[in-house]
Amino acid sequence: MKRALSFLITLYVSVPIALYLFPWILGHIIFAHLLRLPFSVDLSKPEEVLNHTCNFYLDTEEGVSVGVWHTLPASQWEAAAGKNPEWYRETLGDGNPVIIHLHGNGGTRALHHRLELAKILSAAGYHVFNFDYRGYGDSTGEPSETGLTTDALYVYNWVKKQSGGSLVCLWGHSLGSGVATNTAVKVQEQGSVVDAVILSGPFTRIGEVILSHPLAKMYLFLPGFESLVWNILEMNNVVFPNDENLKTMTSPLLILHAEDDNIVPHHMGLKLQQISLQAQKEHNKDVHVQMISYSAHLGFCHDKFHLDPNLSSAVGRFLQALKQQK
Repeated sequence: MKRALSFLITLYVSVPIALYLFPWILGHIIFAHLLRLPFSVDLSKPEEVLNHTCNFYLDTEEGVSVGVWHTLPASQWEAAAGKNPEWYRETLGDGNPVIIHLHGNGGTRALHHRLELAKILSAAGYHVFNFDYRGYGDSTGEPSETGLTTDALYVYNWVKKQSGGSLVCLWGHSLGSGVATNTAVKVQEQGSVVDAVILSGPFTRIGEVILSHPLAKMYLFLPGFESLVWNILEMNNVVFPNDENLKTMTSPLLILHAEDDNIVPHHMGLKLQQISLQAQKEHNKDVHVQMISYSAHLGFCHDKFHLDPNLSSAVGRFLQALKQQK
């Protein structure tokens, strides 16, 4: 009994010590890029898991190549048979909206809930882009906040250039919400505005998610633990400040959050909505800001938004309203 208790105490104390001595550990936990699930999918052959989809690669900067899947609107599935990526690229000028999905941490673009979302959006008539950031899946490089944002910005600009006047929307989920708002702010710095932003399961900033995790809460009473976490994040240059980004972002915004989210607390989504509404008020902007909260009894948790039978309708109304304003 004493040995077991001694082991548990040692294990408990070793966590903050390990984080202090090896701050890179927290970065690996945040990005979880080494969890390349599912292992059984050949990312170069998306047709094995997702119809009317092609795979290609974009060099987002020197030495970094990211794997991308382009899924066509389902209505074009017959015409897509046997076509190459160049043919897919030319279809972007067909006037259908384009959604670039920025996934959360862990896994690849072939993860189940990401595939299901792509199927729903494709069936609703959208072009869907799913790509793996640097270090994820078959993409080269190592992940960092700056790197992920660079990848997303490059993909956005590439898609925007190919799609002519079509509406292009960034959809960021979980960690991807931070990538999405970072990217939207970067686009504004370039003198433009992202047509629309959708955030599902978004957080205020990454440090607050970490400290709200049940495992982290076990250490919050230890003097200096919270400061240790923030200092490590600063050392790793990992912030993902959605709360600050929304104070300047002027893109129309739709937030999706489940009340039973067990990864990112629902109240963070509510806070982001209020920040965005307040920012629009202060800047005298009439920008559409909307939030859909899913009741806990639905069981959507953190990543099951694709189970909402009305998801495509909700997204459609949001994007259609923007098209009418143009």
